[in-house]
Parts: sequence; C-alpha cells; structure tokens
Amino acid sequence: MTTLDYDEISSPIGRIQFASDATAICWLEFAGIEGRMESLLKKRFGACAFRRADPHGLKPKLQAYFNGDLHALDDVQVHTGGSAFQRSVWKELREIPVGATWTYGQLAARLGDPNACRAVGHANGQNPVSIIVPCHRVIGAGARLTGYGGGLERKHWLLVHEGAILA
Repeated sequence: MTTLDYDEISSPIGRIQFASDATAICWLEFAGIEGRMESLLKKRFGACAFRRADPHGLKPKLQAYFNGDLHALDDVQVHTGGSAFQRSVWKELREIPVGATWTYGQLAARLGDPNACRAVGHANGQNPVSIIVPCHRVIGAGARLTGYGGGLERKHWLLVHEGAILA
C-alpha cells in the first residue's frame, strides 16, 4: 500500500486538498470533487493510505499564491504520472506565463500537432495537480472560458487573480 502525505487549506475559491508521494506533489483538487482524483490515484498507486502532513511544504506556498505572490508555485515539484502525451501537455502548461492564456489550439500547436486540440483538452482535464500545473490558463477559441474540473467560476477567479482577464 502506498502512503501519501495529505493536507488541505481554505482558499478564496474553496477548500483545497493536496497530497504527495515520496518525490513530489501528486494530487491537488478542490474539496467536493475529490472522488475523481481519488479514482485516478487508485489507478496510479493501487491502494493508498493518507497520512496528515504538509507535503513538501506546499501549504505556505499555496497561501502565498492566494495572497498575491503569483510565482509562489513556480518551483513546486510535481509527480503527475500519466501517459507520455499527458505528461507533455502538463509540462507545457507550466510554460504558460502568469497573466496569460493560451487556447487549446495554441497548446496543441506548441506540442507539434495543431490538430490535437481534443486530445490536449482531454489531457488538460485529467491534470492531477490543478493550479500548480495551471490548466486554468487554457481557454477556448475566441477567448471563451471552457472546461475546468473545479468549475468555471473558479477558473474565472484564478484568471482574474493572475491578471489574465479583468474582473
């Protein structure tokens, strides 16, 4: 059985839960929708036990981010698992600068296949470390807010917080 360190914090957009394996943060999700990620963690690690601890000192970094230090999460190490394609999408997401957004098409083009928008969208939706791997910075064509596992209200809040869109 794999033991994951686990903690949670309150944020302006709801309670956030997160966990790490021995190497890095492997899960970050909003409370209330954790069943989706628990299912993915079970597929990835098999049976898991959770031990209450601050994984890799993430709690103060998240608090700093929500208090306005928009680069507080830049150096957080993640261990996402996933397929090679998913990992390439998630790695590229971390290249989207704070205050910017990319469309699914732009992200697909950066990965070398401009026609892979749907595959990119699916990988984006499977991101196990929301906020740190900033899937909220990906928007639909025409600057539409689309698809966010935490809900479009949270996506909007995050983009306003980061200065990517006006309130």
